[in-house]
Amino acid sequence: MSPISTLLSEASALLRDRSGNFGMVTAIVLPILLGSAGVAIDISNVVVSQRQLQVASDSAALAAASALADGKVADTAAAQQLAKDFVAGQMANYLSASDVAYLKNNVTVNIVTTTTATGKNYKVNVSASYNMGLTPLMSVFGKKTVSLASNSATTSGTSDTKTALSMELVLDQSGSMGYNTSTCDTYKKNGSCKTYVIKIEALKAAAVKLFDALDKADPQHALVRTGVISYNNGITRDNNNKIIGISPMNWGTSVGRTYVSTLTANGGTDATEPMQSATTAIQKKADGSDTEAVEHTKKGNTTVDRYIVLMTDGEMTGNSSDWNSTKDKNVRDACDASKKAGIQIFTVAFMAPDKGKSLLQYCASSGSNYFEAETMEDLIDDFDSIAQTATRALTLLTN
Repeated sequence: MSPISTLLSEASALLRDRSGNFGMVTAIVLPILLGSAGVAIDISNVVVSQRQLQVASDSAALAAASALADGKVADTAAAQQLAKDFVAGQMANYLSASDVAYLKNNVTVNIVTTTTATGKNYKVNVSASYNMGLTPLMSVFGKKTVSLASNSATTSGTSDTKTALSMELVLDQSGSMGYNTSTCDTYKKNGSCKTYVIKIEALKAAAVKLFDALDKADPQHALVRTGVISYNNGITRDNNNKIIGISPMNWGTSVGRTYVSTLTANGGTDATEPMQSATTAIQKKADGSDTEAVEHTKKGNTTVDRYIVLMTDGEMTGNSSDWNSTKDKNVRDACDASKKAGIQIFTVAFMAPDKGKSLLQYCASSGSNYFEAETMEDLIDDFDSIAQTATRALTLLTN
């Protein structure tokens, strides 16, 4: 057979042979199958990762807004950093360190602060993005990463709405308030103490600290009303039985400041009628006709917290120098009536004897509302703490 005939014969046999078809089909289809498997796996990973990123940015936005409203961060720059750290911290559970660092650099936090007559609104927008690595199977299609992004603008807006407050200070000005504290007022040439600050002056300094904190929380005097009732063996009255040992409730603190600055120490100790009068002045009526509700409504305040701060340096003695169990019981009953009326009571025992401390522990609305001060510095800090606690309730977060 000639070479040409042989070549033609072998070519004909090759054309009739079907044994290699599967191999060629496999070579063509296998990449498609592998790519499809990669798509299925990566789609599942993308869905989960996208959800994780969205949750992280949602939580970061709310955390930043809450921190601003609560005053836990100094400014918007600190809140922005908080949000970025929050996103990175959340996603660190799912990403490598290098991916977390990349993500943190790609978190954008925008904060818009709107000041209103009653406070501030914080609108926080958190956007985050990173490139998620795909499975090697996807390299068949030349795809190694996919970009994931989240935006929490519609879920992270937090604003602060204000809850107003009315506070009565019931302050002891009995004779023992003229005694010395341990704080030196003037010094001798040799450096030893010549005169000491008396208790009533320490009380005035503490009241100023409280008033300052209230004014800082309500600089426009649209949320806080204060009044002062001073007492010794009762409330001082004039010939017409009109109470004169009192500074009536007013907006802000200026009237109360002036009144406290004039206090002098004299007489015995009985807080019964002062507590009763303080309760009457600020307790809420069911129909909203009480003076405090009416006055706050004029300012647009619909929610009002009511407080009494009861302070004494002694025990209930009346006009005598001895503890009177009946008067002590009367004060306790007056405190019970205040609590029943929905009023929160803070109490401060200033260098007080045990029976005075026991009474004020009973009258306080909770253990954390009771304070003991053994020095002028303690008293000032305690009054500041009371103001900080009361004004903290001015801000309620709404999501």
